[in-house]
Amino acid sequence: MSSAELERVGARIVSCCRCPRLVAWRAAAASRAPVRFAGQDYWARPVPGFGDPRARIFVLGLATAAHGGNRTGRAFTGNPSAGLLMRALHRAGLADRPSSEHAGDGLRLHRTWLASAVRCPPPADRPTPLERDNCLPYLSAEVAALEDLRVIVCLGGFAWRAALRWAGVRPQPKFAHGGAHRLDGGLTLLGSYHPSPRNVHTGLLTEPMLDDVFGRARALAGLA
Repeated sequence: MSSAELERVGARIVSCCRCPRLVAWRAAAASRAPVRFAGQDYWARPVPGFGDPRARIFVLGLATAAHGGNRTGRAFTGNPSAGLLMRALHRAGLADRPSSEHAGDGLRLHRTWLASAVRCPPPADRPTPLERDNCLPYLSAEVAALEDLRVIVCLGGFAWRAALRWAGVRPQPKFAHGGAHRLDGGLTLLGSYHPSPRNVHTGLLTEPMLDDVFGRARALAGLA
């Protein structure tokens, strides 16, 4: 494991300007903050991964939230999806508190790393294939630095397909909540519906369903 290498990867991510559309959108989102965030200074740069350098579980999301990570500068922080996810991680013993509000809140993760497949917020939460592919080298670099890693929990179909593309899996197995696929290198991909408020409000995802996924992740990671 290498904290120094993760810091170097993080610095490369933060300085990235590969996708002109996303560069423009992250700045536009910062300039049009909703009333509840009025006057706050936005990060408005790509968001690196966050967590425990000894991570065995990598939680991979879709993309940085325009008023979550793009505002706070930390993955899965300051938006409703982050709240749902953090409660589940806390219940699973993978986070020291059930909330992720801002980068200085003292949150500590246990054997867990958080990041998104696309590190900037895309318009309408829809990255293009090129934008996804431009970010995949950062996923590769973080995975390489996390030497204890055993499981990648993919939050939603986009993250699942991005991870399979990164791993070069052909043909790609279909996404399913609770579905698993073992990669040739030994890592296991584990699918979960994304913990978005919409998925929870419609009943597609319940907190017990999310708990089941992280229980399986712990077992696959040798943490159970």
